Amino acid sequence: MSPRRNRPKDGGPSSNSEDEGRRYGGFQSSEDWQGEQWSVRHVAGASAAGKTYRCPGCDQEIPSGVAHVVAWPQFGGVDDRRHWHKACWNAKDRRTTKVQRSRNAPRY
Repeated sequence: MSPRRNRPKDGGPSSNSEDEGRRYGGFQSSEDWQGEQWSVRHVAGASAAGKTYRCPGCDQEIPSGVAHVVAWPQFGGVDDRRHWHKACWNAKDRRTTKVQRSRNAPRY
């Protein structure tokens, strides 16, 4: 018996962003924030393996394997993507504009 194929039959990448979002373990939507349209992708924990990111909302690390949100301006590029904790993304309007760090916190 041959192994099961998990790829599309056409072999090429899908151009549909919804299918692409499912492939990476989440779904993609569009939100309005600060007068700008943002593309928001929810990433499942199982799909978030391999890298550690820093959340711009709380300035804490998002470890590998933790579910989070990736957001970027709709007309922005790859360099504009930011990885947020889900709670930080949901509370982005209630946070202050300046992140306050402790004296010994890393500055990266």
